[in-house]
Amino acid sequence: MNSLLDFLKNKTVYGPILTVLVCYIIYRLIKLTLYRILEKRKTDSYTDKRRRTVVELITNFLKVFFIIVVLLTILKIYNIDTTSIVASLGVASAVIGLAFQDTLKDVIAGVTIILENYFIVGDYVKYKDFTGEVVAFGFKSTKLKNWNNEILTISNRNISEIINLSKEKAAILINVPVAYEEDIEKVEKSLSKILKQIEKDKNVIPETPTYLGVSDFGTSSVNYLIKFLSEHDKQWETRRKALKIIKQEFDKEGIKIPYNQIEVHNGKNI
Repeated sequence: MNSLLDFLKNKTVYGPILTVLVCYIIYRLIKLTLYRILEKRKTDSYTDKRRRTVVELITNFLKVFFIIVVLLTILKIYNIDTTSIVASLGVASAVIGLAFQDTLKDVIAGVTIILENYFIVGDYVKYKDFTGEVVAFGFKSTKLKNWNNEILTISNRNISEIINLSKEKAAILINVPVAYEEDIEKVEKSLSKILKQIEKDKNVIPETPTYLGVSDFGTSSVNYLIKFLSEHDKQWETRRKALKIIKQEFDKEGIKIPYNQIEVHNGKNI
C-alpha cells in the first residue's frame, strides 16, 4: 500500500494528469465565457454571426496554444530540457515552414477572410459551381453545406474569389403563365390579391412583392412577371408557397393556366 502511495505521489505520475486537467478546465472556462459574452451582446443577426466566427477562430487558436503548453510542461516534468527545444524552434521553424507551407497559407488566408469580411459562419455563399451555407470555419479549411446536405471542404488558401449571397436578400422572380383568352385586367387584379397574400409570409421581406407586368408571349400563354425578396436560406420554401397561392387564387377566380395536351388517335378512325 505504501509503495502504491509513493508511486502516486511521484510528480511524474500526477504531474501530466494535473497539467492536462488544469489546461482543459482553463480552456473550457475561457470558451464558455466567450460564448456567454456573445449571447449577452446580441444585436442584428449579421453582426452576431460575425462575432461567432471570430470566437470560433479564437477558441481554435487557444486549443493549439494549450496543447503546446501541455506538451512543454510534461517534458519539463520528465526533466527534459525544454529550453534547448524552444531555442531550436528558430531553426526548426524554417524547416517546418517549408514542410507545412500549405498549412501556413491556409492559416494566413483564414485570418484574411476574417479581416476582409469575405463571409462568416451562417452566410450563404457561392464557390465556383457550389452554393451553400458556411457551416464551419477554421484555420485550415472552410465547410459549405448545400440544399442536398452535401458538404464541401475548401482549403482556405484556395478561396481567392467567392460570392457572398447573404450580403443581399434573395430576389425571387416568378413568371406566371395565363391562357391568351383571359382578360388582362382580371388577371392583374388577381395578381394584386396574390401579392398581398405572399407578403404575409414571415420569410418574405415586407413591401417587396411587386407586379412587374407582362414579360413574354409564350407559345400557349401570356406570362406575367412578379418579384419579391426573401432570406437566402428560405428562398425555395418561399417560392413553393407562392406557387401554391397562385394556383389556389387562379382556381378560385376561374383563371386558366395552360398546359400541354396530347391527342391520341386510333389509326382507322383518323
